[in-house]
Amino acid sequence: MKKSVEKIKVIGLVANPEKVAARQIIRRVARAVGNQGITVVSDQSTARLADLSVQSYPDIPSVAKAADLLFVFGGDGTMLGASRAVAGLPTPILGINIGGLGFLTAIQSAQVAEELPKICKGEFTIEQRTLIECQGNATEQKISQYALNDFVVSRGATSRLIELEVSINGEHLTNYRCDGLILSSPTGSTAYSLAAGGAIVNPTAEILTLTPICPHTLSNRSVIVRLDSIVQVKVLSKKLEIYLTADGQVQLPLVTGNVIRVGKSANSVRLVRLPGSSFFKTLRQKLNWSGSSI
Repeated sequence: MKKSVEKIKVIGLVANPEKVAARQIIRRVARAVGNQGITVVSDQSTARLADLSVQSYPDIPSVAKAADLLFVFGGDGTMLGASRAVAGLPTPILGINIGGLGFLTAIQSAQVAEELPKICKGEFTIEQRTLIECQGNATEQKISQYALNDFVVSRGATSRLIELEVSINGEHLTNYRCDGLILSSPTGSTAYSLAAGGAIVNPTAEILTLTPICPHTLSNRSVIVRLDSIVQVKVLSKKLEIYLTADGQVQLPLVTGNVIRVGKSANSVRLVRLPGSSFFKTLRQKLNWSGSSI
């Protein structure tokens, strides 16, 4: 954890334009932030969504560059998109959950009125989250993509297993026959990887998790490697629809012989965390865990 920014003069507001339910909370936050003597800016789609009369910018990176702190209204999907958009920029992101689980968000929308004055005073910490990066070929084009959660190589609509050749730092690991393969960052351990049977990982751990989806060989389990490893995946299957997906949002088709390499990115994102919050507390709340001292 790192200390907050020295002084907040400008706060940027961005939202999922499809979440109409966020309109009222965005307006309330914009008014409340203004009442704290802080300038409000937003991207153009958020300004239209909430009918804001503020300085607006064409995209999220432009808002992040103009702001000292970025408020993101939505769920984990909105946070993932915003995180990739601001990759490498120093502006911290505070997620306000309007969605479902909200592992990446800092507060629920119902908490905003109580927490906002403290946030505006800089009473929070910043957690650095490492991005992972994918380089290689998708069909005939070169690709370079970031992900906060994961990259997934998976089959299309056809119910047939795909075959993938996987190596770690140049050493052959195995050939998977499966529905797909998840390459997950520490942050992404509670996303698709968890649903496919992968381990829960503390987001500050320096590891990369490989989790096969419905593998034909039952002994194929999650494999954990160092985060600075280079994982190479080669498509062996023929005449099948196969896709590479970044954070479940960016999708690119793959063909036989395509090779991708996934590893730690030099860029990261800075997520705001409020006093009293922790990863384990979030797990207990979001996954409905219980405990006893007996």
